[in-house]
Amino acid sequence: MSEETGPTIYGDIRSGNCYKLKLLLELLGRPYRWEALDVLSGVTQSPNFLALNPNGKIPLLQLDDGRVLAESNAILHFLAEGSDFLPTDRWDHAQVLQWLFFEQYSHEPYIAVARFIRSFLGLPEARRAEYESRQAGGHKALAVMDQHLAKQDWLVGDGCSIADIALYAYTHVAHEGGFELAGYPSVRAWLDRIAALPGYVPMR
Repeated sequence: MSEETGPTIYGDIRSGNCYKLKLLLELLGRPYRWEALDVLSGVTQSPNFLALNPNGKIPLLQLDDGRVLAESNAILHFLAEGSDFLPTDRWDHAQVLQWLFFEQYSHEPYIAVARFIRSFLGLPEARRAEYESRQAGGHKALAVMDQHLAKQDWLVGDGCSIADIALYAYTHVAHEGGFELAGYPSVRAWLDRIAALPGYVPMR
């Protein structure tokens, strides 16, 4: 429900790191303002944007009082506070954080980067070796997830959490980076469960 109230999200909807925030806010039913940016246009390196985030990256959350928060999973954690998407049990909470770190260090650097090179840049010959180098790591991450999801419906506990949302973002478009999901039946079933949640919105 993208309205002119609530926090502002600066993002490019094609980016999984940006989409995960939109998906959470829609699932929560909370109002927000989406400030669409084209990450390929160089706008995030403009003086105006760098004044908000010196790191020059999206997504970026801006509150009504002007405070800003960067890094997609930190924003997810902040937005989910007090909701069913962030467990209050210390152990479950720690497991959510474990999966958020996994997403950023063992999943996104492979699947998201391969997708960017192939689907955004058109797989230029100059970056083909880099693209190929991402395949093994991406499949390892998917195998870890598939093994875990073969034992339970959700990554943590008995319901969807921000761990699921964070990993859904790039996993459901993994084929755009050359990662076919046919060999990961538990991951595919999990993707279907998320897509069936009330309030779900697709990336595009």
